[in-house]
Amino acid sequence: MTKKIFRSIFTVALVVLLASIGIATSFLYGYFNNAQVKQLKAELSLVANAVNEVGIEYFENFDSNVFRFTVIDADGTVLYDTHADASRMENHGEREEIVGAFQSGTGSSARNSFTLTEKTFYEATLLENGEVLRISVSQLTVGALILDMLPAIIAIILVAAVVAFILAEAMAKKVTDPLMRLDLEHPVENNTYEELTPILTKVHKQHKQIKSQTETLRRKTDEFEQIISSMNEGLVLLDEHGMILSMNTAAQKIFAVKKDVKGSDFLLVDRTSKMSKAVWSALEGSHIEYTEQRNGNEYQFTVNPIKSEDKILGAVIFAFDITDRAFAERNRREFTANVTHELKTPLQSIIGSAELLENGLVKPEDVGRFVGNIRKEATRLVSLINDIIRLSQLDENHEPATEDVDLGEVAREVMEVLTVAAAKRNVELEMEGEGSRICGVRRYVYEIIYNLCDNAIRYNKEGGKVIIKLGQEEGHAFVSVQDTGIGIAAEHQSRIFERFYRVDKSHSKDTGGTGLGLSIVKHAVQYHNGKMTLVSEPGKGTCIKVVF
Repeated sequence: MTKKIFRSIFTVALVVLLASIGIATSFLYGYFNNAQVKQLKAELSLVANAVNEVGIEYFENFDSNVFRFTVIDADGTVLYDTHADASRMENHGEREEIVGAFQSGTGSSARNSFTLTEKTFYEATLLENGEVLRISVSQLTVGALILDMLPAIIAIILVAAVVAFILAEAMAKKVTDPLMRLDLEHPVENNTYEELTPILTKVHKQHKQIKSQTETLRRKTDEFEQIISSMNEGLVLLDEHGMILSMNTAAQKIFAVKKDVKGSDFLLVDRTSKMSKAVWSALEGSHIEYTEQRNGNEYQFTVNPIKSEDKILGAVIFAFDITDRAFAERNRREFTANVTHELKTPLQSIIGSAELLENGLVKPEDVGRFVGNIRKEATRLVSLINDIIRLSQLDENHEPATEDVDLGEVAREVMEVLTVAAAKRNVELEMEGEGSRICGVRRYVYEIIYNLCDNAIRYNKEGGKVIIKLGQEEGHAFVSVQDTGIGIAAEHQSRIFERFYRVDKSHSKDTGGTGLGLSIVKHAVQYHNGKMTLVSEPGKGTCIKVVF
């Protein structure tokens, strides 16, 4: 701005100087021209009077280096000239000043030389004898005058340019200094030109508006960051070039990012072909969904384009952890298949035995055995259905009535019920410790102890032992069931609480279990907010401990 003001002032100063020189030169030249013409007329009048009295002989003793006199006859012939031989001069009858003198008594004209460097002024008057007396004088033209004065003009211009330069620089600084010292952070507090007051007032209003908008934007940005950082789902925002604008904490864990990658190309963060294809498809306007396993979990990735007025501004990536849902879906399918199989097996046995009895194909002495088989399979079927009903109730998370439950009393009741089953397998039941009282659902507590003891008896060795231990651990009541049975291999221990899961499926028919007992235990313990631990070694037995 300072340079522009300096150039403007400097240019104006030079233009004014040159215009002044031109105007002054033109004015002075015109003034001297008029003075010259007046002088010519006065001199012509004096000489004409003398010639009228004396005649042309007046010029014999006349000496003038300034003015030139010429006498022209009525036919235009030059009779006398003070500066040239009259006999060699051409006829002047058609000259403007001569024609004017013959017509009106006086005539005037001015003519430039061939080189345009001189201009000659002519004045003519009619003498008493009918002849014309002409006076003339030559002087430099404006152009020639300027050329003669050019060194002086150049010197004046240079001096004026230096002065103009100094003054322009000082004035430019003086003009811009208040502008340079403007405090735009506090516009209305400036003491400067009055002409700037409307602008500064507007800037002040804009400052307030921008500050308000900035504060609103910052608050919304903080809210957005807090929201996305607390999300369990992964969220990644990309611009139209696939560069990362934002990535929340969940997404950083999913994509194994340990540093700030904002501004990086997302395809350098995740190089999988599925994700690359999904991102580029989204940036072209398509919606992509797919599932993929990462870090032992299963995720559903949804990639959508971000559009505004039919223009794609970027893409958003959502990552949902569907491990539990996939696990539940897999369990549902397995449960359905297992239930179908478990129901089908006893039913087929019952139907087969009934058909043989109905068709009379069973010997009389074998009828009791077939009827016993039907009763046994029907009992197994009822037990299976009851277990399924219990699991369904636990899955529905309905709230049964809670009460004060004595673990020792429940354990003794279970021992009485299972005494016969233990005797059949020659397994000894023992109970150690004193039972504590908890607030819970007695029926669920019974299911826990019963199923643990039932499994301990079923998978025990001939002459084995089952020990029920009761007591307190760090202020919490616990019950544990330890057996001396076949034990569980390490690769099966994480799955034995799944529904219908059996370590040895070929042994399931011999034990008579439904495969749902430990699953019922797991859900009942979870209902009481308990913890369950398993310690087992093949060939040495198993110990399952429940802390309420």
